[in-house]
Amino acid sequence: MTDRVRSLAGAAAFVDRVGLALVFAKEAVALPSLLEAVAGPGPTPWVEERADGRLEMTPELSMVWAWKDELAERRLACVGKHLRGWPSLVSLRLLPALYALTGRPGTADDFRDTVLPPIEREVAEAVLDRAPADSRDIRQAVGRQRAAIVSRAIDSLQRQLVLTRAGTIHRNQGWPGTAYDILARRHPLGRLPRPDDARVELAATVLRSAGALSAADLSRALGFARTESTVALERLAAGMWPATP
Repeated sequence: MTDRVRSLAGAAAFVDRVGLALVFAKEAVALPSLLEAVAGPGPTPWVEERADGRLEMTPELSMVWAWKDELAERRLACVGKHLRGWPSLVSLRLLPALYALTGRPGTADDFRDTVLPPIEREVAEAVLDRAPADSRDIRQAVGRQRAAIVSRAIDSLQRQLVLTRAGTIHRNQGWPGTAYDILARRHPLGRLPRPDDARVELAATVLRSAGALSAADLSRALGFARTESTVALERLAAGMWPATP
């Protein structure tokens, strides 16, 4: 008998249960990972040698690799480099709390009211106009042929919760490309909590997964300033969440 994740439905239920997770575990980060939920705790090999000597993904990694795209495509979770730039999974019920920390209102074009480097603004506008779009589509739209420049902009916009993954785009040749959409359009957010309340809600989520949590742990996992983490944990311990408006 096992409680390991063995299906896409199980992966979606895992994200719903934990609220926040990484796709792949990171040492000393107090967040669960989908790969550990599939393969069990501890170091997990990523490749194995076949009988002909070639290397291929382990079955566990193959499942996780496919599911992260399917979860995004089917809108079962918010998937992208949203937690400190790490590939991560956010439950849709918790997404408004995470988004509240951006200071934006949660509309599809709210990035227009923030200061972005020109290339990031061009990329965001291109995705707003033609999503789902992969990096090839985006490069053509913004007239940039250097893939690294566009990739850095896409990664930065994911960290800022402007872009999110939307599955994959298949072409006649080559590997499927990661598709992107505007996060607030793909996952309508509704009413956003106040940032202070959002931090407490996020801290409570991490604490449930970790069992014990220091301010340093919370800062390392979610990128909060140390004072923000301390205040969130103090409010959580005192039962001061949510605060009265």
